[in-house]
Amino acid sequence: MAKEILTKKEPEKKLLRPKKKKAGRSTQTGQITVRHRGGGVKRLYRIVDFGQEKFKIPGKVIAIEYDPNRTAYLALVEYQDGDRRYVLAPHGIKVGDEIICDEKTEVKIGNRMKLKNIPIGTEVFNIELIPGKGGKMVRAAGTAAKVLGQEGEYTILELPSKEQRRVFSECFATIGRVSNPEHIFEDIGKAGRRRLKGWRPTVRGAAMNPVDHPHGGGKGKAPIGMPYPKTPWGKPARGVKTRKKKWTDKMIIKRRK
Repeated sequence: MAKEILTKKEPEKKLLRPKKKKAGRSTQTGQITVRHRGGGVKRLYRIVDFGQEKFKIPGKVIAIEYDPNRTAYLALVEYQDGDRRYVLAPHGIKVGDEIICDEKTEVKIGNRMKLKNIPIGTEVFNIELIPGKGGKMVRAAGTAAKVLGQEGEYTILELPSKEQRRVFSECFATIGRVSNPEHIFEDIGKAGRRRLKGWRPTVRGAAMNPVDHPHGGGKGKAPIGMPYPKTPWGKPARGVKTRKKKWTDKMIIKRRK
């Protein structure tokens, strides 16, 4: 799905909201609250229907649009009742294609249904974790999970990270793979474009003073002077798992690689 398919028209006005910047510096104190973020061009947020709430109502794709807030493209869908919604565009979908969200429907790119009704080996994305709460997993450009099997009230999925986990079979997922798989090959090209995206420079800890980072200080290009690298807050920086124990641990069959 190349960028040529993206519409040149303005986005749907009713589906736009102001987006307030929350990263970078505190508006009260001026202190940096999120490192390496700040600035960037103003954006409008596109309201995306991650749950595809138009149940059992067919819709037609009338445009494929760019979204500055995510890596995937959006599909503008017009439903038979006249309502228009943005949904995550699957790879390979075209203007004029029809999609539907139902408990059980045709296994076709863009259709959305319950995991228990999706055949083994099918690629899916925009997957719910709790039934009715909307898609939470596998939403980045070019990603897809694979249905590996059914186990009682659970469906076993292989995620893009190669983690295998159980998800409630009553949860909905969309058939296919997320659009814009070429995103992984995108070359930003220059520092200025990175700044327009809201990213600020990253400074090495070894180039700082010891008051600013555990790696700082020393004469010249000194080594960090400790057995393993640390974060600016003194925690182990590499290779140490930081995931807390949660009740959802029982859902994970095989850890990510």
